Amino acid sequence: MTVRSILGLARSMWSYRRPGRLHGLLALYQPFVPKDGLVFDIGAHLGDRTRAFRRLGARVVALEPQPSMMRWLRRFHGRDAGVVLLEQAVGARPGRGRLALSETHPAVASLSQGWRAEVARRHAGFAAVRWSHEIEVAITTLDALIDRHGLPDFCKIDVEGHESDVLEGLSQPLPALSVEFVAGALPRAQACVDRLEALGDYRYNAVAGEQRAFLWPEWAQPSTIRGWLAAGADGLASGDLYAVHGPTGS
Repeated sequence: MTVRSILGLARSMWSYRRPGRLHGLLALYQPFVPKDGLVFDIGAHLGDRTRAFRRLGARVVALEPQPSMMRWLRRFHGRDAGVVLLEQAVGARPGRGRLALSETHPAVASLSQGWRAEVARRHAGFAAVRWSHEIEVAITTLDALIDRHGLPDFCKIDVEGHESDVLEGLSQPLPALSVEFVAGALPRAQACVDRLEALGDYRYNAVAGEQRAFLWPEWAQPSTIRGWLAAGADGLASGDLYAVHGPTGS
């Protein structure tokens, strides 16, 4: 590892596995994750969410295509029989893809060349990100994961602009899920809503950045969330959109 990559990893460790972070994640996910349930962690990174899901008593299938991140996931969770670790990406169809990596920002790795161009132009936070190299990775689908492991109670999707492609590989509604959104590429979040509405009847909420609380006390209709995204998502730099299947979102 280079000095730059070591510093980048240290920043990620502090951001995602610092003391006190787990408590907020447990409170956020508890309504969606039953004891002895099943969770898919798509884009597991350093496993902070996997740790929270396990603490809540769920089995976890964690996917992370970056070899450097998978080494840490194996250190943290490799001996846990309740965690399945897969060094794969997820997309619209199985196959292979080119994953762009940043040596200094290991938290961001993307299969989407279009997303990388969009956020470079429109998001100040990505101005310093330099995509240092690409690697070839295996790609599976949500349908294939469900066939092998079962229908998850919750699915976390954080794949740097590739979220709608992940949902294209799904042919049935999930009970609950989250997808990341980023300013400068909000039409991609709109595409996620469109795909989910093609699969079923969902209600929506959002979390700003790395906060661990929902923005609204009530779950929003699809039309409301589409309008919110079209208006710029309150100017948020990034966040996660949560979707719950069912007419009430409860």
